[in-house]
Amino acid sequence: MIVRPRPHWIRLIFVRRGSLVRRILSQQIFVFLLSCAVVLVHGQLFHWKVTLTSAPFSLMGVALAIFLGFRINASYDRYWEARKFWGAVLVEGRNLARHALSLTGGGVDARPFVLGLIGFATAMRNQLRGRPRQEGLAGLLPAELVERIGQARFAPALVLLWLAQWLRSVREAGHLSPMLAQHMEQSLDALSAALGGCERIANTPLPFTYSVILHRSSYFYCMLLPFGLVDTIGWMTPLVVAFVSYTFFALEALSDEIEEPFGTMPNDLALDAIVAGIDASLREMIGDPLPPVPVPDAEFILN
Repeated sequence: MIVRPRPHWIRLIFVRRGSLVRRILSQQIFVFLLSCAVVLVHGQLFHWKVTLTSAPFSLMGVALAIFLGFRINASYDRYWEARKFWGAVLVEGRNLARHALSLTGGGVDARPFVLGLIGFATAMRNQLRGRPRQEGLAGLLPAELVERIGQARFAPALVLLWLAQWLRSVREAGHLSPMLAQHMEQSLDALSAALGGCERIANTPLPFTYSVILHRSSYFYCMLLPFGLVDTIGWMTPLVVAFVSYTFFALEALSDEIEEPFGTMPNDLALDAIVAGIDASLREMIGDPLPPVPVPDAEFILN
């Protein structure tokens, strides 16, 4: 995801990065050239006049817009649900770090536990994005655990297991009351629920037929639209069709992007920034030097 400030409204008109212009440019050019050809032959196809008016396109456009709205809503629900899960990781991580630092008895070094919470968020990001399992875990988890994670399929679950074992060892040593240990276990359960929710979103895409129907309907509509407008607006047909097709194609492309919120496309979740925020928040609690703050993308102007 692009992390950047919101530009001025004039610059926002010409922004390219994140606007999906590059992704749908070939479709736009095709529809524009098709519209120009329709204007040149004045709506004739092999010496047969295609007698279409704007009336059916008005009805079809409303239906297609509603269908696109449902598609966008379904994709955005997945996107926002994923963001709420990551918000839960931040909140429960802070809660666990606070409990470990303030509620354990004297002589307990809670630093490995807090770093392990950062390691959980890092391992969760790596799994969801298909990165190497050990990436970014050096110094956060014990070396033997990091080595084991390199061969694991569900690395975040192993980190949760290690965190639970740390709690058990502290409780058995008498530095944490059973009631408080149970309360902290509930926070670990919440982290596990957030992980499972993100895995559900990542492993269960929207039905493929849903996307096929929308894709076909949008393209057929935009390819037939010039025949319905050429007798009414003439040489303005290519411009109007290009504008209408941009709306339909961009909304379809956007729904495809945010349907999989854990990817690296411009409109996906900013997982690196989220993990960096978790890292900074928990390190501040244990007095460690803070990592650099992610800065907005300075290359947003006309990009």
